[in-house]
Amino acid sequence: MQEETGSVENSAEETVVQDEINLSEEEVKHRVESKEQLTFQQEEETENPYAGMIPRRTDLNLDSETALLETVLFLESEPQSVEVLAKITQLSEDVVNECIERLKEKYSCADSGIEVSQIIGGWILTPKKESFDLVKERYGRKNEGRLSKAAIETLSIIAYSQPITRAEIESIRHVNADNMMRILLDRKFIKEVGKKDIPGKPILYGTTKEFLEFFHLQSIADLPKLDEAESERFELAR
Repeated sequence: MQEETGSVENSAEETVVQDEINLSEEEVKHRVESKEQLTFQQEEETENPYAGMIPRRTDLNLDSETALLETVLFLESEPQSVEVLAKITQLSEDVVNECIERLKEKYSCADSGIEVSQIIGGWILTPKKESFDLVKERYGRKNEGRLSKAAIETLSIIAYSQPITRAEIESIRHVNADNMMRILLDRKFIKEVGKKDIPGKPILYGTTKEFLEFFHLQSIADLPKLDEAESERFELAR
């Protein structure tokens, strides 16, 4: 019985070998190219997590490309860089930049309540301030609504005077800042950025990326300008 089974297996192997021998040169070449293509695709997908997400855009005009980018910006909840947007849409970075400019122009009309904003190096759709202010009571930033006046004042001092120590904050507000600092640290609006080179080496605090994102700022330079009295007050602790 074992001899018969062995004979069948040997016969099957011989058939496979014979089939390989009978392949034409063209068929062998086709099999090799197919295998190489499959290997290339697998390597590409491993190196690029966006590979295969959306086919290459070879049949779209600029209107369609702009619509595609608008869709992605609408669906993304965080600011995305031009590089990432290019990978997601499979458009070139130059085309993405051109589409962004077209969307800026589109949303600049008075009858549009949204705009394309650049925040911490990325792009995102945001409501226009003048429209948002009218419905802020209902759709406003929930976290901001739970920040007390004292917390907002402490955050403002840090934003405009950073890097700044806890003692310097307290000298401006004339009250203990422990509780407000804890709240702002928990919210990740502020963080430790170093230590001041004075006796005791007190911790210096500054604002975070989350702070910029929350208030729709590209950088600290975009903060509203202080009047002379406010500037002098914030400088008292320096």
